[in-house]
Formats: sequence, C-alpha cells, structure tokens
Amino acid sequence: MKCIVGLGNPGSKYTYTRHNIGFLAIDALAEKHGIKLTESKFKALFGTGTINGERVVLVKPLTYMNASGEAVRPLLDFYKIETEDMLIIYDDLDLPLSKMRLRSKGSAGGHNGVKSLIQHLGTQEIKRLKLGIGRPPAPIQVIDWVLMPFAKNEQHELKEVLEQAANVAADFVDTPFLALMNRYN
Repeated sequence: MKCIVGLGNPGSKYTYTRHNIGFLAIDALAEKHGIKLTESKFKALFGTGTINGERVVLVKPLTYMNASGEAVRPLLDFYKIETEDMLIIYDDLDLPLSKMRLRSKGSAGGHNGVKSLIQHLGTQEIKRLKLGIGRPPAPIQVIDWVLMPFAKNEQHELKEVLEQAANVAADFVDTPFLALMNRYN
C-alpha cells in the first residue's frame, strides 16, 4: 500500500491559498481516480482506493501545516505503511508556479510542515513532490504570500500544475522513484 499526503491548512479560509497547493493536488488526484476523502480520524481527512492496480491512501492532515507529522505518523502506523512508500506534496517558494520538483530526501528547507514530518517520522528520507508557488513581490512578506489565494491570472497555470501533480503522484504508485525523478525533473 502507498500513502500520498498533501500538506495544507484545514478550513475554508485557506482552501485556495498558496500554502494549500498540496491539498489541492490531493483533491485533483482523488477526483481523477474516484477516491473519496471521507474518513476523519488520526487528525486527518483521508480515503483509500486503487491507483494503477495498487492500494493507496490519500491524506490531508487536519492539524495545520506546522503539526502535519502528528496526523501522518499514526496513519502510517495504522495501515502499516513504511516511510519509503509515502509521497508528500507541498508548496515551494523557490520554484515558480508552473514548475515542480521531485526529491527523495533532504532537510525541511524552512518548510514547517516538512519539519514536523521529519520530526515525527524520525528521518529526512521522505519522498516529496514540491510544487512551485514563487516568491512574493516586494513589499509582500512570505507569511502573507503563502496565505494568499492564487490570483485570477494564475488560475490556468495552477490548473495545469495540479493536473501534472496528479499524474506524477499516480505514477509514484507503480514506478521506482529514481525513474520517476528522471521522467519528471
């Protein structure tokens, strides 16, 4: 079984913000593969289904970004999923909106959701799909930028990157990660 986790913040006021691009990617993946996220326990909203012939659990932590690990650790334990069978999807300031990057491990790089996962899982070897949200234009501060909704003129790019992220996440299920990185990076 594979686990795909989108990072974000719960609540309608955060739904379409830049920091919630991980949640939006999970929604796109779930819709594409007919998986309903209806289970709510372990401080997470999740659903199980099949992608490319493999059982998967799609997860949106409901702990707020900074405590994502509190939701993911018990879910992995419950389903007996190894960290190596998990992919996390989250926002990255250092990539423009239309870009994404796969990484097999690394530090949190200043991302508090990833920091929480590393802390609760006890490893930096976490497969990740980073989706660009770009840097804020002056004088906007980073904290304000990540909590801003995407602009109207960004909607087309956002739709495209979410479709691509759903494709990458689906391929993660049955493709060795190095091959996945070579295909999409």
